[in-house]
Amino acid sequence: MINLLLCGNKRVFDGALTQLISMTNRTEEIIHVYIMTMDLRRLAPQYTCITEEQAAFLEKVIQEKHPQNKVTRLDVTELYEREFRECANEGAYCTPYTLLRLLADITPGIPDKILYLDIDIMIAGDIRELYDIDVSGVEYAAVKEKYGCWLIRPDYFNAGMLLFNMAEVRRTGLLCKARQRIRTKKMLFADQTAIFKSTKKKKLLPRRFNEQSKFDRKDTIVCHFCKRLMFQPYPHTENYKQWQVEEIHKYLNCHTFDRDLEEYLRRKRQFEADTSCHRTGAGIELLLRDQYIG
Repeated sequence: MINLLLCGNKRVFDGALTQLISMTNRTEEIIHVYIMTMDLRRLAPQYTCITEEQAAFLEKVIQEKHPQNKVTRLDVTELYEREFRECANEGAYCTPYTLLRLLADITPGIPDKILYLDIDIMIAGDIRELYDIDVSGVEYAAVKEKYGCWLIRPDYFNAGMLLFNMAEVRRTGLLCKARQRIRTKKMLFADQTAIFKSTKKKKLLPRRFNEQSKFDRKDTIVCHFCKRLMFQPYPHTENYKQWQVEEIHKYLNCHTFDRDLEEYLRRKRQFEADTSCHRTGAGIELLLRDQYIG
């Protein structure tokens, strides 16, 4: 079984759907997806939990590929508030949801080995090749950060893919130390730097396990649609995600996942139709009930 950890709010549904479609289209192994989410509307109105309906639909999609695939939704709002409320990095460079992976060691039910993936990732090969890598004796395996390994330190990694040995993480207190850094020291790349500075031992993997720029190499397993630094025609950044289908075709010239994205668009229309019907049906039921009571 492959244990997968995703994190985010209601708005990461498109990323989760595209990623899981690409993964299950290439992997026959049973996959158990843990989705950590939270309600943080005290900071922003859009910071709401991934809904039970969204989680159920994701599970329905991946169970069509293998009936034993599973999605477990974990509401860690209380844990987050206890550990990070009004901390130095709550206004992180992304959103507070980037901090959720740092709660994995104290979240009930998280297994001893789990693969964390950012939501803006697609899978181009059998994910078992990554998941089966031996991480005994290390806290996690990761890939160097494209720019950070030059600008910060040669072994600076990208935290968008982390193959965690949770048994070792709990033993060394890696995430406990990272949380303490998050609470007390403001950092530009908060979650990533906190893990990096708290690490005792890690394993660095080839870039094909977290490719951050070129998505047409035949041996690539993980394609990460993260922000990219461009120098032509002038210095700027690009940040196109896989669910922005027209943009990745036009600007990234990426057609690696066309079959997956066609399925994603079809599935999303299905989800929206199902949700609309459910809401309409609930509205009619409420109207009839009110008329009856009246």
